[in-house]
This record gives sequence, structure tokens and C-alpha cells, in this order.
Amino acid sequence: MTRILHVEDDLDIQEIAMMSLEMSGEFDVVQCSSGESAIEVAPKFQPELLLLDVMMPGMNGQTVMEKLRQLSGLENVPTIFMTARAQPSEIEALIALGAIGVIVKPFDPIALPDQIKALLQKVKSRA
Repeated sequence: MTRILHVEDDLDIQEIAMMSLEMSGEFDVVQCSSGESAIEVAPKFQPELLLLDVMMPGMNGQTVMEKLRQLSGLENVPTIFMTARAQPSEIEALIALGAIGVIVKPFDPIALPDQIKALLQKVKSRA
């Protein structure tokens, strides 16, 4: 089971993503509604993947990734961003920050687990 820390401020999206990922049976998911709570939860949970919303109040996804990667043991955790902003330049900017991929919202709940597995597999095959 891959441990995923999902950070998303929209409760409806949280619920859909949780159902989707739990149904696959391959993920252990902890959800946070803000970057601040993710920073508190992450050291205990030790996620193997960060699934981050880009646009959130307070702290955006890019800042959350940066702060989480400063924590011991989380320096190299792969990150996937989820965003409705899907212009190629915006996606390229997120990849340039160190994300392994971007999933565009609205996402397909049935395809989500496979999208995540494919992105993780790409990282593993590069290592």
C-alpha cells in the first residue's frame, strides 16, 4: 500500500478522491484541508506520495511541497499536483518545480488510481 498525503481545501473533491483511491485497495490515504495541517500530519504519517491541490487559501500547493520537503524523511517524496489550471506552460512550471506529474481537474475518479500508479511507475523506472 502506497501512503498518500492528499492536501485539498474542497471537501467534495476530498470525498471523491478518497472514495476513488480507497476502492483501488492500493493506497493508504490521509487527507488535509490546508498546507498547515499537512505540515503537522506529514512527519507522523511519512507519506510516499504527495497529492497536492495547487490553489488553496493561505498556502498554495507549491509552497506546501517546498515546506514538506524541508522535513526530515520527506526530502524526496514524489509530488503530483491537481489543478484546474491546465495550460501547458502552467503544467511545465509545476514539473519544473519538481512534480512528477499534474492531474487536471475535474479528474475522472475511475481513472485516478491508474493515473497515480502510472506516474509513480515512471519515477521508479527512472531510478
